[in-house]
Amino acid sequence: MNDRITTLPSADYGYGISQEQRHKVLRNTYWLLALSLLPTVLGAWLGVATGITQALRGGVGLIVFLGGAFGFMFAIEKTKNSAAGVPVLLGFTFFMGLMLSRLIGMVLGFKNGTDLIMTAFAGTAGVFFVMASLATVIKRDLSGMGKWLFVGAMVLMVGSIINVFVGSSAGMMAISVAAIGIFSAYMLYDLKQILDGGETNYISATLALYLDIFNVFQSLLALLGIMGGERD
Repeated sequence: MNDRITTLPSADYGYGISQEQRHKVLRNTYWLLALSLLPTVLGAWLGVATGITQALRGGVGLIVFLGGAFGFMFAIEKTKNSAAGVPVLLGFTFFMGLMLSRLIGMVLGFKNGTDLIMTAFAGTAGVFFVMASLATVIKRDLSGMGKWLFVGAMVLMVGSIINVFVGSSAGMMAISVAAIGIFSAYMLYDLKQILDGGETNYISATLALYLDIFNVFQSLLALLGIMGGERD
């Protein structure tokens, strides 16, 4: 951000960003994160109501999802310092809600589907609260976690792609459990980056936290659907 206030590095792990600036980035990130959930809900509702994503199965669904997601993330990175950054981010969250609608539709097919969705939402909110609390009390630099979490996320993505074609419920459960662990840790890492001054762009920070929350929620919902779905 252009109005960054620099200070001499002290216990700031060399970033040299003032406390005031960090709080501003965190505040803007939280506001934009809350706003980003609205297009997500709208996209999910539209997808469930119209069934538009039902045809996106197997390889076709994978191509659409990966192509759309990485295309949007590239656009967000290019526009994060301009007025177009927020609309592009909100467009991305709408797209992600649309892609989530197929899973939500499947879960709603269970007798207790609504309860499962609310449980996944509450669980995700709980994880975020715990990680946000930890980020404020942990004093050590966690930047070294980044490379390990990235490797874990890449392994997870490869496993998920393979399982799209294999269609194993046991594989889905294992991937979901691993995803909850990895993206919960990523949540802590991304929040700590903001608090320590390692991330100064609130659009980039929002994107990172949104992906963490999305993946935890999606994985929790898939796990609850597999283990606790009640059929009529």
